[in-house]
Amino acid sequence: MKKSMEELNRLTPEQFAGVSKLPLVVVLDNIRSQHNVGSVFRTSDAFRVGEILLCGITATPPNKEIQKTALGATETVKWAYYENTVDAVQELKARGYFIIGIEQTHDSIDISDEKIFFGHEKTALVFGNEVFGIEDPVLEYCNIKVEIPQYGTKHSINVSVCAGIVIWEFCRRHGNDNPLIFSASAGNGK
Repeated sequence: MKKSMEELNRLTPEQFAGVSKLPLVVVLDNIRSQHNVGSVFRTSDAFRVGEILLCGITATPPNKEIQKTALGATETVKWAYYENTVDAVQELKARGYFIIGIEQTHDSIDISDEKIFFGHEKTALVFGNEVFGIEDPVLEYCNIKVEIPQYGTKHSINVSVCAGIVIWEFCRRHGNDNPLIFSASAGNGK
């Protein structure tokens, strides 16, 4: 039997605006699919991500194609647009963010490595273009690169699925220790 909306302790948009967020910024580097952008918004709402930075060719709200998968999350999750992704990550660095590029590189670290998400007060996750990945100049600003191990014939995962996995992993490792984020009172909007 499905739970009712009341049993799920869903926040109203007004309540969502007033609760603590994860110290996490998601950076979308030239994402071409508007549906992927909407999915990242929806995941970011689910896990109370602090902000999304939409960069380059990445579409921005209001946009009906984004809305199809965001289901209103563009109204709850804080976002900003940057013409150039390098400018976005430079600003994040200047604000003290630890930058993690989600990319398969010669020096990337497996996401299962337990030390990845600890010890960083403010973190930014960079997700790249569906075909070309994160731009090389952006990768240069990343403190580390992280990859999700894959065991099939393909060597990539859809960017919105990847974002869901990594945001959940960050939330699981970082957020559960933060009583401001996942306290019982925050969970029901009080």
